[in-house]
Amino acid sequence: MISKIELTIAFRYLKPKKKEGFLKIISIFSFTGIALGVAILIIVMSVMNGFRTELMNKILGFNPHIVVKPYDKKISEEDLNKLNKLKASILKTSFAFSGQGIIINKENTIGILVRSYLKNDIHNNKLITKGIIDGSLESFDKNTISIGKELALSLGLIVGDEITLMSTSKLQTPFGGMPIQDKFTISSVFSTGLAEFDQNVVFIPFEDATSLFDLSDTDVDLEIFLNKPDNVQPIKKIIQNLFSEYYVYSWADLNKSFFGALKVERNVMFIILTLIIIVAAFNIISGLTILVKNKTKEIAILRTLGISKTSITKIFFLTGFTIGFLATITGVIMGILFSHYIENIRVLLSSLFNIRLFPEEVYFLSQMPSEINLGYIFIISFFSLLITFLATIFPSLSAAKLDPIKALKYE
Repeated sequence: MISKIELTIAFRYLKPKKKEGFLKIISIFSFTGIALGVAILIIVMSVMNGFRTELMNKILGFNPHIVVKPYDKKISEEDLNKLNKLKASILKTSFAFSGQGIIINKENTIGILVRSYLKNDIHNNKLITKGIIDGSLESFDKNTISIGKELALSLGLIVGDEITLMSTSKLQTPFGGMPIQDKFTISSVFSTGLAEFDQNVVFIPFEDATSLFDLSDTDVDLEIFLNKPDNVQPIKKIIQNLFSEYYVYSWADLNKSFFGALKVERNVMFIILTLIIIVAAFNIISGLTILVKNKTKEIAILRTLGISKTSITKIFFLTGFTIGFLATITGVIMGILFSHYIENIRVLLSSLFNIRLFPEEVYFLSQMPSEINLGYIFIISFFSLLITFLATIFPSLSAAKLDPIKALKYE
């Protein structure tokens, strides 16, 4: 327990006298360093968590969670019935095709990924239906195409414009193989918030893809969407056993290295930024050491008045730990506020200094993501307090070891 006199002396030492101005500066730097370290850690972790979550939501909302790809025979209705065992886990299934194509518009040509669905199936993709910014999916019919916002901007296209789409398939003629191409009218423009998709992906009706790419039954994939895409691996194994004659892969297989790199980067950033708090904690050691030297006479008087060594240790420990504790609380508040309003701050700074702080083409997302995780805030606070605790032990014990007779003799 900490007595009232210990508290009184400790808090008095938190307010250095005018002649101890240098000590006050060290205390301010210690407080500021720890607060900034904690705040920066929370902000960085929030942004990286938000970045991972936002990317995962976009990728999982845009791409199928599991794909069953035929080798030499098509996927039949009998095969589909096998999925009845997994009804509780599967959100929806659809037949689809993906292939490479080239958009030709006046003098511009650009390579894109062509994806085709039946009209009812594309309506089930909430990321697309909610992201329509011009036109409508109701007019998604034969010889129409839905394109991304970034692609529309780069080619100067709007709803109602006509473009030519060329496939990688060839039509055999007396003069040799000629790429198959057809004209399409833009029926809608979508924005997923992920620049990579908005720039490189278009949607066309399934019947158009059949003729444009000269599709056979084995070119059509079965796409499976799950209720809990995070739980994809065990379900993929079950589907692999059910569809042993087909090639089965999941979103996790395609993005394993990417999300693995994000996890490693997040952990490394946590370790590196923790060094800021450690450096600030050394300021506490310096401050308390100087405080002990300045208070040698007072420590000796307290000892002669009957204050025990344990009480002296508690006094100086409480002084240093209070700085660290208040700095940690301040850092947590600053970090949470900054993380919550980080997109507003980014927009403000971008407009004030006319710079792009979060370019879409580099980071894929149109907005600065942030996800405040209470678990990470607890871990950061714990580490900050632990470092502060360890930093105050040595100078506190040094203060208790002072011999009052020697201290008064040389004063």
